[in-house]
Order: sequence, then C-alpha cells, then structure tokens
Amino acid sequence: MNVKDTLRYCINSLSEAGVDKSQTWLTNSKKYELNVDGGEVSLLRTTLDTNLKVIAIKDNRKGEISISKVDTESIDKAIENVLKILETSEIDEAYDIADHQEAKTFKSGDKEIDLDKMYTQLKNFIEKVKTKFPKVNLEQVIIEFNRIERYLMNSNEVDFRSTTGTYDFTTMFSSKDGEKTTSFNYTAFSLKDLERELMDCSSIAYLLEESVEQLNAKPLEGKFVGDIIITPDCLEGFISYYNGIFLSDSALISGTSRFKDKINEQVASNKLTLRTNPVDEGISKGYFITPDGFEAENLTLIKNGVLKSFLLSQYGANKTNLTRSKNVGGAYIVDTGDEELKELIKNIDKGLLVSRFSGGNPSPYGDFSGVAKNSFYIENGEIKYPITETMISSNLCDVFKNINGISKEYVDFGTAILPWISVSGVTISGK
Repeated sequence: MNVKDTLRYCINSLSEAGVDKSQTWLTNSKKYELNVDGGEVSLLRTTLDTNLKVIAIKDNRKGEISISKVDTESIDKAIENVLKILETSEIDEAYDIADHQEAKTFKSGDKEIDLDKMYTQLKNFIEKVKTKFPKVNLEQVIIEFNRIERYLMNSNEVDFRSTTGTYDFTTMFSSKDGEKTTSFNYTAFSLKDLERELMDCSSIAYLLEESVEQLNAKPLEGKFVGDIIITPDCLEGFISYYNGIFLSDSALISGTSRFKDKINEQVASNKLTLRTNPVDEGISKGYFITPDGFEAENLTLIKNGVLKSFLLSQYGANKTNLTRSKNVGGAYIVDTGDEELKELIKNIDKGLLVSRFSGGNPSPYGDFSGVAKNSFYIENGEIKYPITETMISSNLCDVFKNINGISKEYVDFGTAILPWISVSGVTISGK
C-alpha cells in the first residue's frame, strides 16, 4: 500500500471496529550523518526510519500506539492492541481529534542532500578552527541532512502532508593550554541550505573565541544582587522554562500557572515581544502541522509585555475551556531592541554575561537556581574576566519583568532567532 492507502486502511479499520474518532500519523525520515573524529571527517551514516502512530477514541476513552512496520499484518496487530488500550483507558471528555480542515501539502528546504557540499563545508570548518582557534579541542562535531515526510489523516477528513529538508549542525568543544582546561560548551543550528560557511553561521565563532578566553577563568568572590546579560545560546532555555511553567497545558490544567487569568494583561517588561513562528520564512527548522493535527500558524505570545496567548493544545483547551493556541511553541523569535550589546554591557555596574545555565527545573511558582557556566564577570560597564562556575538565582516571572535592555544584534539558530537581553535583580553567589 502507498502512504495514503495505509492511512485510509487504519481509519477504515478503526471505524469498522466501532470507534467514534480516529487519527493516524505516518512519518518517514532519512538521515545522512557526517562525524568528525581526531580532527578528520570519519563517518558517513545513513539512517531510515518509519513510524506509524494510531489514535482511537470511543465513549470518551482514548487508545494510542506507535509501530515501526507498516505491512498489513503489523497494522492489524497494532489496531487490535490500540482497541485493548482504549477499553482500559480512563474516561475523559476532553479527548478529541482535529476538526476538518482543507487538505494541504507543505514543503520546506532541500529535497535531496548535497553531500559534496556537506563534506566540503565540514572540512573547511575543521581547518578554520585549527587555524583561528588552535587551543580549541573539538570534542564532537556532527552535521546531518534530515529529510522528513509527515502524513496525517483522520476520521474528520483531515489530510495533510509535509516535507522538510534541513542541514543540522552540532558541536561540543573545550579549550586546552598546557595544564589549563576549560569547561565544555556546545551549540547547534539548522540550515535550509549550505550556501554559507559553517563558521559564519549562528554563534559558533563567538563561542569558540569565548572558550579560549575562559582558559584564564577565576572564581568570583562574594554574593550580591546584580544584573545579568543572557546570551542567545542561553535565552532559549529560559523561554522554554517560562512557557512550560506559565503557559502550557500542564500548568493551566493543574491551575498552578501565575498567568491563568492574565490574557491581555501586562506580565513582562514592555521591551519584550516574544513570538513562536514555526512557519516563518526566517525559521529554517519549524513545523507545519501541530502534534494534535492542526495546521500550524505563527503566534505572538507576548507583545510589548502583554500576554496575548497561552500554548494550549486541543486537549488543554478542552480541559480548561480556554482557546486552543495556533501552535505548540518552539521556533521562538524575540524582537530585537534599540541598543548594541556593548551598550548593554556598559550600563551594568556589577553582574554577569551568562553564556550557559545549568540547573534543575524551576518550581511551579517560577523560582530557579543553578550554575552560570562559560560566563564572564562585568563591573563598571566592562567585562573584567571569565569566571569559574558561579550560582545565580531568581524567579522566572521577575526575570522577564526586569528586562532593562535588548540588543540590536541577534543570532539565527535556524530553530530560533534571539538577541541578548539584560536583566536586573538576580542573586549572584560566588565563593
């Protein structure tokens, strides 16, 4: 059977078994991967994966199963199993599938790999690191071409197909000079094509330069309340924490979100506009279909500090009687500000430039603490020196309220487009 016949077979079989609603996903992915070992390109690996996901709903009970084989025998067995799961599922009136939408096909990125260019770009990157940053040790470098085809069909006659192709780059590195070594750092980014040199993409050159500077890191003394500048590499993590604790299904269903009654109210600094734009032309690796089966749309979460939307799935919307959001987050874009990064630094009396944060999940109220890694001490408007691991703590709600500056500069990760932001009122604890 071809893909559509496979999905129709699932829908028809579930209908004949008496389910009220059903939804099926079929994902075919193909990955080409180049690795670096000992400074040389060492491996070309090709991986093919297939996943079929089947959802059935009957009498407000839900069954769900995923399989990796799509022959008729495997599908029949999966349907038999999903019906058994459904029978023992808890009753929940919020279970549902996507409403009918116009059939659509979505495409983004290269259809086929340019393996020669992929190899050349990776080799050029390695040589540039050796030349420009001889003290940097590339512990891991991977570049992949990922082509993913997703098909969705349900009993409400939804019929979507999306095809995406991206080059995904990941590297982890540290620096070494004699007996001195640094903490590791890492970054990742995605590209629709390979027209630019890898060294010129995202924040990689900036981070490699910082890594060498961190060979002279020293402990920070004392404890104080100061300002921090959160770098683009670090900012996405804070945004993800923030959205998870205040805007997500779990926070709103449980009632723990501090923002549950705050739509169209000020919740953050008026300097902050935060968008989640999975179908933005500027995002290389977004998505066209939400996990619950709707066409994804771009969405402004916070505009000039005012909360405009939650991140509720259809299930979350049904549970809370609130509006389903147009997407499920990710592909974050923070609007840039009107100051250069050097001006943000100049305005800080005492604080840190935080390039990486390592900590546990914040509390449901938003309190967090963790270690600022690969970071720098700022005093009297100047970066003084790199620091060894130093604790920072605050509350996520306060962090986004206390933004006192956003940079003109930004970094395009392909998965997000983010600037540097300056935040006041953070507790910084050295030795």
